[in-house]
Amino acid sequence: MAGDWLTFAHDPQRTGWAFEENTLAPGNVRNLGLKWKAKLNNEPYSLSALTAPVVASDISTKRGSRPVVYVAGIGGTVFALDAETGEELWTHVFKYVVLPGKGGYQGTFLCPNGITATPVIDRGTNRLYVIAGDGALYGLDLGSGRVRYGPVQFVAPYSKNWSLNLVDGTIYTVLAQGCGNGTSGFYAVDAKDAHHPVMRQMLLSNTNTAGIWGRGGPVIGTNGRIYGGTADGYFDPIAGDYSNAVVAASLPNLELVDYFLPPNWPYLRKKDFDLGSASPVYFGWRNRDLLAHGAKESVVYLMDADKLGGKDHQTTLYTSPRLGNDRAVCCEGLGIWGGLSTARDSSGQTWLYVPVGGPPAAGGPKFPITNGENPHGSVMAFKIVADPNDNPVLEPAWISGDFDLPDAVVIANGVLFALSTGENAVQKGGEKGRLLNTHPAALKALDAWTGKELYNSGDAMTGWVHFTGLAVSDGRVFAVDHDSNVYCFGLPAHPQSDHQP
Repeated sequence: MAGDWLTFAHDPQRTGWAFEENTLAPGNVRNLGLKWKAKLNNEPYSLSALTAPVVASDISTKRGSRPVVYVAGIGGTVFALDAETGEELWTHVFKYVVLPGKGGYQGTFLCPNGITATPVIDRGTNRLYVIAGDGALYGLDLGSGRVRYGPVQFVAPYSKNWSLNLVDGTIYTVLAQGCGNGTSGFYAVDAKDAHHPVMRQMLLSNTNTAGIWGRGGPVIGTNGRIYGGTADGYFDPIAGDYSNAVVAASLPNLELVDYFLPPNWPYLRKKDFDLGSASPVYFGWRNRDLLAHGAKESVVYLMDADKLGGKDHQTTLYTSPRLGNDRAVCCEGLGIWGGLSTARDSSGQTWLYVPVGGPPAAGGPKFPITNGENPHGSVMAFKIVADPNDNPVLEPAWISGDFDLPDAVVIANGVLFALSTGENAVQKGGEKGRLLNTHPAALKALDAWTGKELYNSGDAMTGWVHFTGLAVSDGRVFAVDHDSNVYCFGLPAHPQSDHQP
């Protein structure tokens, strides 16, 4: 439905492109404003607060048929809010009988002991699927919050699982960092029969390495494959270790079918430049299926989604120059974080959008359109064009002005929305240090084809943002912050005219 944003980054491919949106447009987003702000009863913990919002329209609720926005809190509560007013329609609090263990990372920002995966909406069954902190999967009624599926033990209790994905009645997630002693890899449960859930796993490591911790979790293509970029560790396929790689498994059986291993993977491992800091994106181009990925090193790989690394598993269709992170450090928010996004313009041109923390690389690509200085971060836009061999390459198009650490972008009707997160990403000094020197986040709207800033929310948001995402639905943009506030931005009831008297 046109008003739905059912999963993280809009769709199973994690494109971030709300192609159905027709209310917001470059000509009117300057009139955006804060429609409502709701403070939720959720205490942030270890840099985690609320999941990214998901939205469904025309839901039958106690207030009648309403558009509803859903978020889950790290503390174990799911919230359903009226998307038009911010009124709380229902909450569901999970009760746990299992306590978290005492592993090395448990109770830290790496393993924060709560709900970490953005839920997913299933319009076919009218359910919101959520993984509770104890690793159980629940299906909650969209209108009332009543449990209509589960609990089914899906993953390890207090594991770090990432944004749920849903295809053909099967729920997918991924695990990382060994939280709760959960082994890294792809996880799936066929939820079509509530009394006969079918579990599948594709484990990618023998220890706590090779986790897929990109914000989008599992990325699912239209070609029957599921993808993810894996974290630090050794690469040894004979032993079953697939760290520092882009991996693909089959649907629904989760059999490993392909991988791409960067030729410089020992360097990536040494520098902690694993491919987990962002999620890849799957998209079509000239009747081909492509996968684009990039991470802390600030290099973007374009791959054939059906043959990730070619015959030797190490050859891309295109590898970009370094886009940022000239300092070559891993843990200060430099490089690509969050995820890549894509959209097409009215001429059919395919675009790729890359959020880069820190200044652009001195020797990086030159953009024909620049939009000001960007010492703290930027969004870089590329056109996907053909080289002489008809293979895809990135053609620099524009670079934005400054972002105080950008997050993954979303695109709607020629407008690009992105958060300037305001977070302190310097990991030296631990979690307490990262709570200092933060700045309130700001929502920005840019022209998707030029990067020109069309709207800035200014001081409307009062908290900073860490590890979440945006949603766009029926002329509204939804965001959350670390103080457990949900924000809705939209147009006024009677938009100002673009014509001057």
